[in-house]
Amino acid sequence: MNIQPNETYILNLLKTLLDTPSPSGFTHGIMSLIAREAEALGVPCSFNEKGGALLTLPGRDSSRRIALSAHVDTLGAMVRAVRPNGTLAITSVGGFMMHSIENEYCQIHTRSGRVYTGTILSTHPSVHVYSDAREFKREEKNMEVRIDEVVENKEDVLKLGIGVGDFISFDARAVVTSSGYIKSRHLDDKASVAALFGLIESSRREGWIPRHDLVFLISNYEEVGHGASWIPDGVNEMIAVDMGAMGDDLSCKETDVSICAKDSTGPYDYEMTSRLIELARGLGIPHAVDIYPHYGSDASAALHGGHNIRAALIGPGVHASHAMERTHKLAVINTTRLLAAYVAD
Repeated sequence: MNIQPNETYILNLLKTLLDTPSPSGFTHGIMSLIAREAEALGVPCSFNEKGGALLTLPGRDSSRRIALSAHVDTLGAMVRAVRPNGTLAITSVGGFMMHSIENEYCQIHTRSGRVYTGTILSTHPSVHVYSDAREFKREEKNMEVRIDEVVENKEDVLKLGIGVGDFISFDARAVVTSSGYIKSRHLDDKASVAALFGLIESSRREGWIPRHDLVFLISNYEEVGHGASWIPDGVNEMIAVDMGAMGDDLSCKETDVSICAKDSTGPYDYEMTSRLIELARGLGIPHAVDIYPHYGSDASAALHGGHNIRAALIGPGVHASHAMERTHKLAVINTTRLLAAYVAD
């Protein structure tokens, strides 16, 4: 089946998702957004105990059940300590390079619901002051948040209601260029979430019905390794939809759909992967088959969780993952097209 996804719908939803803070462990706000979007499309939505969303779309044949997953949680940080000078020491949420967040604007989300802005800096931030500013090692103990409030000491910060364990989100700074590029933090994996909703929107708008029952898992702990370690009963196959990496020994481009044959957890299902490759070729979808040695997905988490499933992994190509990322709208749209061909045949 060769559907034509609603590009405007997908890109508008993606921009809204990117602009909504959601580091792992602090996803209740964006999950409310997911629930509202599901309701607008007329799709039942429920939540597991971890707060992940489950959307269902009945198929023509209920003898099999296919799970499609993408994760809405992102990289972020938490307050590790309030320092005597009124800055915040941080602890990372998810795996990223410290220099990739240096000089980034951020928000501090307090337990009381108040939100403050700030900037992430090294503790030696100025070449005019520190002779080692250029070489100073960017590691957790040497990074801090400068709060945009008049604070001179720890007591001033505590009076604001900021404390240890408060979440810190990084500003996404999402931009869609006239040439079709989407540059932003957190395209991993909000681009794939938008692609999944594009699939649902197409089914509702055009009236096509998937061959088998579909369950959409929007997970919220993928960046810390256990997003889809639990999936609903009765799932036979699972496709994790997550970003495709780019770099040495990889052929994926930002305009491609990535089909991952193997990641750090091992090979994905041979038959599912082969069928996805065949469908991409048949539809003329630019794609790349790659192996990712430093990568794990919701599907691999489900397999490690003991689920009796077959699994595959695809997604839009993303440059500079876990830093200032970039993809192209063609990759996101074509991810939706490939998924539709897989589930509708």
